[in-house]
Amino acid sequence: MARGRRTLAAIFAVVTLASGCASPDEPTPPAASAPSGAFPVTVGGVTLGERPDRIVSLSPTATEVLFAIGAGPQVVAVDDQSDYPSGVPVTDLSGFQPNAEAISAQSPDLVVIANDINGIVKALTTLRIPVYLAPAATSLDDAFRQWRELGTLTGHPADALVTQVGTEIDKLVADLPQRAEPLTYYYELGPELYSATSTTFVGALLGRAGLTNVADPADANAAAGGYPQLNQEFLVKANPDLIFLADVTCCAQSAATVAARPGWDTMTAVRTKQIVALDDDVASRWGPRVVDLVRAVTDAVAKVPA
Repeated sequence: MARGRRTLAAIFAVVTLASGCASPDEPTPPAASAPSGAFPVTVGGVTLGERPDRIVSLSPTATEVLFAIGAGPQVVAVDDQSDYPSGVPVTDLSGFQPNAEAISAQSPDLVVIANDINGIVKALTTLRIPVYLAPAATSLDDAFRQWRELGTLTGHPADALVTQVGTEIDKLVADLPQRAEPLTYYYELGPELYSATSTTFVGALLGRAGLTNVADPADANAAAGGYPQLNQEFLVKANPDLIFLADVTCCAQSAATVAARPGWDTMTAVRTKQIVALDDDVASRWGPRVVDLVRAVTDAVAKVPA
């Protein structure tokens, strides 16, 4: 799975330029709303005459959402990167190299994907298979919209999940101590020093914690699509107060490997040991576990003396 996680990080940094290990402790998902049964429905360009009973998910985020809203029993196959919650019907289907014939062999009445790679939407549509495209969310509201649309398409309203997650995030942010000056941070997608600016989904989430992103000036004109590749000199000069590592599992990065980088021992985050290891998967998805990401961030921020 490490190779897949590295690929997912590259999707954030590389695919965006051209136009992201399950947690050991799995929280109990919120109680799902009862199926609405309101069909036919049309959402996101997809029309379903009846509730889908054979769903194929080629998006780890969508897989998490489907199970969180109670549509898990309808999911018959997921891609090789979907690893949460435990027990999902993992197959060798790929969201990075989707194969229409292999997908069709699952006899799906709904396919959910995150990227229209190699014309897969057209290929599946030609086979009369409904496809819902749920690309990487650009904001929390955008993620919530996708959850609600998946709820409508599956007959399991997602309003309760949206409310629960939104409320938890609001509380985590509200409980942070007030500071005279905002803390700065560097968010690492990979040891190649790709990062995410405040214009991205994850950057916006961290911004809610009152943090200033040191990567923002590196993509001021949005040429990198919010995912610039930084360099050692830039980061040493930026001197962030906090470093968040989203490349722990994929790339074996840690506080020790960061501290060993040339010149990084002068950084405030390194000297004060404010290097935060994140769960790679949680950090790269926009499903219900965004709460875990925000909690990891707010916990780290709260530990820095005001």
